[in-house]
Amino acid sequence: MSSVSRRPFLISLLSVCAFALPLQAQETMRVRGTIEKVEGPLLLVKARDGTDLKIATGDALVVVAMVKASVTDIKPGTYVGASAMPHADGSLRAIEVHIFPEAMRGAGEGHRPWDLQPQSTMTNANVEQMVTGTDGHTLTVKYQDGEKKIMVTPETVVVVYAPGDKADLKPGTGIFIGAAEKRADGTLSASRITYGKDGLMPPM
Repeated sequence: MSSVSRRPFLISLLSVCAFALPLQAQETMRVRGTIEKVEGPLLLVKARDGTDLKIATGDALVVVAMVKASVTDIKPGTYVGASAMPHADGSLRAIEVHIFPEAMRGAGEGHRPWDLQPQSTMTNANVEQMVTGTDGHTLTVKYQDGEKKIMVTPETVVVVYAPGDKADLKPGTGIFIGAAEKRADGTLSASRITYGKDGLMPPM
């Protein structure tokens, strides 16, 4: 991919990283769901909680594909984002791990609450060490204000990002929208959509 063609993709990825922060505006919401029908620029989506949503898109829509990867793709020095559940000993069990490209290093850095599940967290940080154990891999990750130990189990979903194609937004595709704008008529508007490639449900 040339540097010219990579620029829009990297800008859109930066937006994905920013979505791993608390929502600031009351008029926006996160959307996790599956496309049920496409009517021109309108996506009819079944949200994770069963709600039916209508999401308007436009010609300027940015789409990013999420592609399944492996724990072996995580190496010391990799910049990652991980949503996880806390253990009593202070460690974290990863629900998912996002491997970011080097150009996104530092985006959304830190540790914070996340709304994937009750009590879940999001950590964007550098992998300092990776230790293989009987139950999986333990990552020691460091960010500006501290560090965490994150357990990656066989159930953890590991993903990387790739340029998306609007043609992939079809019935059955799982999507994540970090900041869909609420409209007065009850519909939502999205300028950026992350979707799972080849049947993957975005684990964000």
